[in-house]
Amino acid sequence: MAQVLPIKFQEHLQLQNVGINPANIGFASLTLESDKFICVREKVGEQSQVVIIDLANASNPTRRPISADSAIMNPASRVIALKAGRTLQIFNIEMKSKMKSHEMGEEVVFWKWISVNTVALVTETSVYHWSMEGDSQPLKKFDRHSSLMGPGCQIINYRVDKAQKWLLLIGISAQQNRVVGAMQLFSVDRQVSQPIEGHAAAFAQFKMDGNATESTIFAFAVRSPQGGKLHVIEVGQPAAGNQPFQKKAVDVFFPPEAQNDFPVAMQISDRYNVIFLITKYGYVHLYDLETGVCIYMNRISSDTIFVTASHDATSGIIGVNRKGQVLTVSVDEANIVSYITSVLQNPDLALRMAVRNNLPGAEELFVRKFNMLFQQMQYAEAARVAAKAPRGILRTSQTIQRFQALPAQPGQTAPLLQYFGILLEQGQLNKYESLELCRPVLQQGKKQLLEKWLKEDKLECGEELGDLVKQVDPTLALSVYLRANVPNKVIQCFAETGQFQKIVLYAKKVGFSPDYVFLLRNVMRINAEQGLGFANMLVQDEQPLADLNSIVDVFMEFSLIQQCTSFLLDALKNNRPAEGHLQTRLLEMNLMQAPQVADAILGNQMFTHYDRAHVAQLCEQAGLLQRALEHYTDLFDIKRAIVHTHMLNPEWLVNYFGSLSVEDSIECIRAMLQANIRQNLQICVQVATKYHEQLTTAALIELFESFKSFEGLFYFLGSIVNFSQESDVHFKYIQAACKTGQVKEVERICRESNCYDPDRVKNFLKEARLTDQLPLIIVCDRFDFVHDLVLYLYKNNLQKYIEIYVQKVNPSRLPVVAGGLLDVDCAEDVIKQLIMTVRGQFSTDELVEEVEKRNRLKILLPWLEARIHDGSTEPATHNALAKIYIDSNNNPERFLRENQYYDSRVVGRYCEKRDPHMACIAYERGQCDEELILVCNENSLFKSEARYLVKRRDADLWASVLTDENAFRRQLIDQVVQTALTETQDPDDVSVTVKAFMTADLPNELIELLEKIVLENTLFSEHRNLQNLLILTAIKADRTRVMEYITRLDNYDAPDIANIAISSELYEEAFAIFKKFEVNTSAVEVLIEHVHNLDRAYEFAERCNEPAVWSLLAKAQLDSLLVKEAVDSYIKADDPSAYVEVIEAAKTSGNFEELVKYLQMARKKAKESSIDTELVFAYAMTGRLAELEEFISGPNHAQIQQVGDRCYDEKMYEAAKILFNNISNFARLASAQVHLGEYQNAVDSARKANSTRTWKEVCFACVDGEEFRLAQMCGLHIVVHADELNELIAYYENRGYFEEIISLLEAALGLERAHMGMFTELSILYSKYKPHKMREHLELFWSRVNIPKVLRAAEQAHLWAELVFLYDKYEEFDNAIGTMMSHPTDAWKEAQFKDIVTKVANIEIYYRALQFYLDNKPMLINDLLLVLSPRLDHTRAVSFFVRANQLPLVKPYLRSVQNLNNKAVNEALNGLLIDEEDYQGVRNSIDAFDNFDNIALAQRLERHDLLEFRRIGAYLYKGNNRWKQSVELCKKDRLYRDAMTYSSESRDPAIAEDLIAWFLDIGNRECFAACLFQCYDLLHPDVILELAWRHNIMDFAMPYIIQVLREYTTKVDRLQVADKEREEEREKQENQPSIVYGEPQLMITSGPGMGMMPPPPGAGMMPPPGMGQPGFQGAAPGFQPGYGPM
Repeated sequence: MAQVLPIKFQEHLQLQNVGINPANIGFASLTLESDKFICVREKVGEQSQVVIIDLANASNPTRRPISADSAIMNPASRVIALKAGRTLQIFNIEMKSKMKSHEMGEEVVFWKWISVNTVALVTETSVYHWSMEGDSQPLKKFDRHSSLMGPGCQIINYRVDKAQKWLLLIGISAQQNRVVGAMQLFSVDRQVSQPIEGHAAAFAQFKMDGNATESTIFAFAVRSPQGGKLHVIEVGQPAAGNQPFQKKAVDVFFPPEAQNDFPVAMQISDRYNVIFLITKYGYVHLYDLETGVCIYMNRISSDTIFVTASHDATSGIIGVNRKGQVLTVSVDEANIVSYITSVLQNPDLALRMAVRNNLPGAEELFVRKFNMLFQQMQYAEAARVAAKAPRGILRTSQTIQRFQALPAQPGQTAPLLQYFGILLEQGQLNKYESLELCRPVLQQGKKQLLEKWLKEDKLECGEELGDLVKQVDPTLALSVYLRANVPNKVIQCFAETGQFQKIVLYAKKVGFSPDYVFLLRNVMRINAEQGLGFANMLVQDEQPLADLNSIVDVFMEFSLIQQCTSFLLDALKNNRPAEGHLQTRLLEMNLMQAPQVADAILGNQMFTHYDRAHVAQLCEQAGLLQRALEHYTDLFDIKRAIVHTHMLNPEWLVNYFGSLSVEDSIECIRAMLQANIRQNLQICVQVATKYHEQLTTAALIELFESFKSFEGLFYFLGSIVNFSQESDVHFKYIQAACKTGQVKEVERICRESNCYDPDRVKNFLKEARLTDQLPLIIVCDRFDFVHDLVLYLYKNNLQKYIEIYVQKVNPSRLPVVAGGLLDVDCAEDVIKQLIMTVRGQFSTDELVEEVEKRNRLKILLPWLEARIHDGSTEPATHNALAKIYIDSNNNPERFLRENQYYDSRVVGRYCEKRDPHMACIAYERGQCDEELILVCNENSLFKSEARYLVKRRDADLWASVLTDENAFRRQLIDQVVQTALTETQDPDDVSVTVKAFMTADLPNELIELLEKIVLENTLFSEHRNLQNLLILTAIKADRTRVMEYITRLDNYDAPDIANIAISSELYEEAFAIFKKFEVNTSAVEVLIEHVHNLDRAYEFAERCNEPAVWSLLAKAQLDSLLVKEAVDSYIKADDPSAYVEVIEAAKTSGNFEELVKYLQMARKKAKESSIDTELVFAYAMTGRLAELEEFISGPNHAQIQQVGDRCYDEKMYEAAKILFNNISNFARLASAQVHLGEYQNAVDSARKANSTRTWKEVCFACVDGEEFRLAQMCGLHIVVHADELNELIAYYENRGYFEEIISLLEAALGLERAHMGMFTELSILYSKYKPHKMREHLELFWSRVNIPKVLRAAEQAHLWAELVFLYDKYEEFDNAIGTMMSHPTDAWKEAQFKDIVTKVANIEIYYRALQFYLDNKPMLINDLLLVLSPRLDHTRAVSFFVRANQLPLVKPYLRSVQNLNNKAVNEALNGLLIDEEDYQGVRNSIDAFDNFDNIALAQRLERHDLLEFRRIGAYLYKGNNRWKQSVELCKKDRLYRDAMTYSSESRDPAIAEDLIAWFLDIGNRECFAACLFQCYDLLHPDVILELAWRHNIMDFAMPYIIQVLREYTTKVDRLQVADKEREEEREKQENQPSIVYGEPQLMITSGPGMGMMPPPPGAGMMPPPGMGQPGFQGAAPGFQPGYGPM
């Protein structure tokens, strides 16, 4: 069979399958702090991100756009720590918040979570701990040891113990061609460090046998030149009372093929105390922590597992390898103990692990050891073995019985009590042990011992134990039942002890449902208050535990109304519809017994589902009218009860109407008014006030009016009138107030209300004829009925109210009153007197208007003069007086000019038709521009208008009159030019006027105006601005006059005017201005830029001969590409400032000779680097190499490198060589020499430059020149750079120089800097051009080539043998086998094939290999199968050969693997043996291996022609308990011995008796006698005696009969002896005093009945196997028992 493994190995995840880039799977970018999260840093495009993989949901990784140098997840929660530079931050991902942040003073080179709230930080010099709690900063723990501070030391791990008292820093470094591990162990308590050589380490807590507390264990592994070692030691001093842990040091085995392997990770399982050690090459080692024994070692990964953590789910180890596999290794609980026993042959360790971890697999060892100790009478040790046996395999009732059967030795503790004492020390007793221990304890009254054990949880409680304890103490029994979870017994105890309140809580807790109603009745009989509490507990949940009706019935049985009410109030608080009948019942009982309680219940409005009609009637009968009304729905009932308002709360009654419909409310109010209007009027008014919006105000008014209750109507409307917007409400209120004599209220509402119809109210008040007319006056005044009021009062001789109105009520309405009085022909004196009485409290304008409309203005003259005399400045007064003066022609012009208070517009408008001149005076005085212009235009007063406009100086006004729309503009302009401006002496008048003409865009008129002012001899002739304006206007309007104005005028702004002329394209005029004022540079610019005449400009420059003019001319010539002329001009100007432009122009035109002249001049004036640089280049371009070399040898500022590059680009290689040689730029010098064909010199220069780029350039040039020796010299400096190698090879290959490049690479292999790329590319070149050399090269250098790349090349070249070799070395065994099978002629080799095929990862390849061998090498297939068998699925293999019909071919294989007891293998091999008629082989096969279909094989053999095969079929039927078929088959083939044997083994009397009868039927009496012997214990004596008598064969049956008689006689004798012994024992016990036994610390006593009764003598006794029955010493003559006939 296949060997069982002590570990479980599982792949949980492939990181590449969830989108992780393989390049990011490494120590630098992937972290694993626990078995919960994997954190990977990636870069997708330009964006950095962090991928968080929750291993509980690995298919959905979380990606966050985070840019950080490192990221580690908290081991327990979704908290991430990020590091960017020296900044550390901790974020809570779920809450999306930052928890902490810190800026370190130095770089953090390694960090790790050491607990759920602490991060360890390792810097270049120190180690810190940073807690997440509070605002704490990183706390320094210790400084790094010098052994861990080297430049090549890499920190790979940091570990702490459970208490964080021991800290360990681990690093590795490369030294002397091996990886050396260094560790620093630091003690927090002692503050000291110890350097240790080691690669991996871990801490663990381990409790040794006999120790009270755990020890801190430190384990570390190291690989030194002497070999590997694992050390396990205890750190610190052992705790008080603890035995020290013995130090262990064991060898760590490394296979020969892993010479460079070393430990990389270690985890210690807390559950199993097993050390998991991982090495770099993927090996896992398991060691027992206590003994240091190596349990298992194997390779689990072909790639390095670079990060690990503890796997809590299995107490194993989890890790990630470089392929992205997430792997776990854990202890296989089912197999580890058996593995240690069978494979390691270490039963002590197996027992130790089984005991320590309660593991299966050692049961047989424990049973054997227990039996051995028991037989040696070492009962205490046997008891300890039974106590420690895993899974309680020995703690059974049989063990107890064995101890009970042992007698107690005098002076010693009874073995049974020793057993119980040891079990109590170990922990808890099981159910059988607890029962057997407690029975004698309770018999002796030692109840306190039982209480102590229960308190210490030493007993396993059960119902039987509770029943036993209940006889002594029900309370203690309750404790037992609770622990045993026996609900019915617990509740029974609660009831018996009166703890009713605990029944419900317990029943809910355990989900048990007792008969609560029965329990409640019992409680009620004892205590009603307790019953109430119990009932409340029954219904406190959503689903009551008992029927509420039944509970209420229980309360009513005992007439407990108060308690029932309390219960129902609590039970019905949720107000469910289904509980309506209970709500009715509750209210009914209280309305009949305690109405106040019912009233309170109804007042709380707790219930809504009871019978409201029934409750309403009960409420009315109990005198609760309010509650009755709340429940009545019939209007008749409501009206009957509601009229008794004296019995109802008014406030409630008013609110009650809110629940009635509109119609019902009106009817109820009507009923209340009809019943007793005096008593109910107030409440009706309150109702009407509150609900008038719902009942409608109109209906309520109609209701009150129907009872002629104006008082009710007044109070009702008075309460709503202030809030109502209905006009009818206000009118009715005024009407009701008048009816009830409330005149003041009428006056108030008329004054304040805005909602009534004023006309309707006015007419009502007129008709009402109140004694006080003030309400009417208020209405007419507010709503402008003053004229009607005056008419009404005047006609009714109520003139005093007119005076009251204008004097006291509203004096401002005097104008209207005066108008009204004038209309009724009132006397003027009365009106004048009235006006004089009301002084200054009204609008004069309105008064004037009213009087003026009636042509009675003169009656106001005395009043107006009096007001002016009093000093009034009111414009209206002066306006009226002006109108009177104008109409009367009383010197109006003087008044208009001198009066300052009248309104010019009003008076002017009044004068327009009467006297326009007066209107102009009024408008001018008030600056009424529009009105004045309008009246002037209408009356042709243009001169006055012109004078006004000039003096007014208003630009907007000018703009309005100078528009094209003004039909009178020409007449106005004439008057302005001829009259207004000639009269004025104010410059501002002229300025504003000119600006207005300019703004109006009237250039011709403006010229006309300015000539009048400037050219004529006036005060403004020399005005600069006016001259400027004249010229500018001419430029715009009449260009022919510009030159004349320029010549005639002298006082203008020449530069500005010239520039404006240029912008207007008047270039000659501009040139004339500049020339007139001697601005020569501007003049020449005009000739150059605008006239574009360089000849005139040259003549002008010669005439004035100014450098600035020459410079401008030179620039223009340069722009016109007249380089030679421009250079001459610049030289005349002695101006080097434009050297950049000159250089560019000369370069463009190729005039380097002129450029040399210019630059020589410029170099004297300016020391610029660019000048010297261009001069050097110009020398080179003109071929002046001697002057060039002389120039650069002297002092200069030239950029030689730049010039050299330009010369090189222009292919002037000689000049470039001179320049590069001057500055020692050997790289560029070599390039130039290459182009000149100087290859040897180029190589020398390249050697001096020592630049890869230079070497490449020279090498490529040498290749092109076929200078292969020099090219190889250069190439050797190129190939050592991996990035340049491909380009070099491509250059050679593209030109067909294959031999040369191969020679170059072969020569380069011996270089010190030879790298993988060189070996790889040489392999590829061999595959292409020299395939016969590839195998030799690969065998020498396969470890130094890039195998994947060479694989592709070999595959493209069809080099199958080499391809297989590479696949083998690259450990791609699947592809290697596939290649061999695809190309067997070239690639297949038997030994190699069998060696590689065992290493493949895909088991499917095995079956492809089998098919391949069947097709190509069928005679070697068994050898292959033997190699594959450890990993082969034998069932599938058998199926494969069956389908291929080649099963006989693999018979050797089937025999070799039959020891695995595989069903398919067994059946296939059995079939082959049957086909070969090898019955002995079939018998041996089925005896040795039982895993096959027994029945099917038996049925097949049953029909076989050979007797032996049919005999085997019977044997198989027997093995499957098909006794009858087996015996029948034997009877059929006359196999008498087999038939008797199988009948005996069947233990079935019927089969045995049937066989006896068959022997008699065929007359075989000898077999009859033999069968009696064989089936002795199955046969009934009476049946045998009858058969023998009937067939007359008593002689054959006599031995059987004798044996039967002897057996029964023996049984009777034994019974007699046992009965006698029992009687003696009983008498002995009755006479013996009580015996106290047991160990003193247990305090256990035992009385009679402690031991187990021995069985009665002879009971169940059978003859021992192998012994003959007494009296049956022989057989009948001629008969041999067990065989067929002789």
